[in-house]
Amino acid sequence: MQIDHICIAVRSIDRAMARFNDIFGYHQKTEKVTNTRQQVNVVFLTKDGSMDIKLIEPSCKESPLISSLKKGEGLHHICFKSEATVDDELYKLKEKGVRVLTEPEIGEAFNNEKIAFIYAGFGLNIELIDTDKRAGILK
Repeated sequence: MQIDHICIAVRSIDRAMARFNDIFGYHQKTEKVTNTRQQVNVVFLTKDGSMDIKLIEPSCKESPLISSLKKGEGLHHICFKSEATVDDELYKLKEKGVRVLTEPEIGEAFNNEKIAFIYAGFGLNIELIDTDKRAGILK
């Protein structure tokens, strides 16, 4: 598996995009996409020669992300891309004792390809994907 992107939880995607552009030279790669299952808005940022950064913000007042943001903005998860399917990779990881946070489900930010979340220790949530697809790619 390879790291595909890191995800930062923010209160405002628009403010965070401007700051990541100004400080680090990242620019918007995708339109803002709403993930209805996780109740977050998602935008991918890109920069030549670097991995993507995914920004997430709450999409509604019921979003579970709101309670997380009370502790502050910051790293939400690291995403690993598998050459195997998400289902197969998750099966292997379960055998290694990881805790599954979210079984494979459709990820709207990935053009409805499957995603899953695990906890691997070290205070890190890990997202698993098996695709390069991104919804809402800007032209």
